[in-house]
Amino acid sequence: MSNQSRIRLERVTKRWDATTAVDDISFDVTPGQFVILLGPSGCGKSTTLRMIAGLEEASSGRIHIGERDVTRLPPGDRGLSMVFQSYALFPHLSVADNIVFGLRSRKVPKAEQRERLARVAELVDLTDYLDRKPAKLSGGQRQRVALARSIISEHPICLMDEPLSNLDARLRSDMRREIKALQSRLNMTVIYVTHDQVEAMSMGDRVILMQHGKIVQDGTPDELYNRPASAFAASFIGSPAMNLLPLVAGETGAVIEGEPSTLVAPMEAAGGHLGVRPEDIELRPAASPGVPAKVVSEEYLGADTIAYVEVGSHTLRVRLSGKPLLTGQPCSLFWASKNIHLFDANGLRRDDMPLSDFAPPIRSIPRPPAVGSFQH
Repeated sequence: MSNQSRIRLERVTKRWDATTAVDDISFDVTPGQFVILLGPSGCGKSTTLRMIAGLEEASSGRIHIGERDVTRLPPGDRGLSMVFQSYALFPHLSVADNIVFGLRSRKVPKAEQRERLARVAELVDLTDYLDRKPAKLSGGQRQRVALARSIISEHPICLMDEPLSNLDARLRSDMRREIKALQSRLNMTVIYVTHDQVEAMSMGDRVILMQHGKIVQDGTPDELYNRPASAFAASFIGSPAMNLLPLVAGETGAVIEGEPSTLVAPMEAAGGHLGVRPEDIELRPAASPGVPAKVVSEEYLGADTIAYVEVGSHTLRVRLSGKPLLTGQPCSLFWASKNIHLFDANGLRRDDMPLSDFAPPIRSIPRPPAVGSFQH
């Protein structure tokens, strides 16, 4: 793909009076990449997108698209399209007229308009709806009109600002697949803003996680899930979120605060946190080696159950298959050393300590035959 769809931010900052919305961020998007800007509300992700689009002016830093410095260029001169959370469709115009509106504004010849419209309508499955008004469409169909309007411009770059947040869960799932398939088929460069980690993990080639206006991790979805750079990244990615347990100094090593009986990490880890994902924890009978615990409640989800387990004064989430019915039972928790994540007192990842299993690994606990007892 042409280098004209490369996007590069160099030390970009956005301030409003005393508020810094985006704080000295830099990243480079290669042509054809699907990049997610992910983070909680107020982290600066939408402001970043709007600065790339030219809807907000950067307070400092440079923005490049292709070989051009576009930092001070108006939106219309940047060679990109946008899709917003609100569909921004004209209610009095038909689907066809909404899609070609931009082409008419640019005085594209009518024959070319018709040709592009037919091609794009087929691409997004709107051919049978071109004569309808937006009010006669479902939410998913209206979002496809907004996508078609972006695609028909034939700009190689598309910026998307939470385009699926107004849709219900099933439609969001359908549209995630459609958008990703379209981006791949058209080889577009996409920057996509969302607070939804499911969208980020399922759609992005790369995820840029933001917090307080800064980039806290930039990597593939797999990297963010398996090697979170901070306790914040660990808690933001994953459903349920990673369990984070405060560590204190025990007699010979670090132990979980409030549960001094089991050594879980080297002494150097004390003062930080141990992270372990719910799906990486095994529940064993209470007499087994591991961390003493008690199941206090369960959340049945169909194929899985989330067990809420007390360890000292802390509650952990454990993902189990089926419907175990273990509430009220004492148990022992085990996790393999390869599944442990350690974070220092500042919340940053630590990879400088050797780890070992605190209990000999076994495959799993058989499902108990009846309520109220583990099978031994």
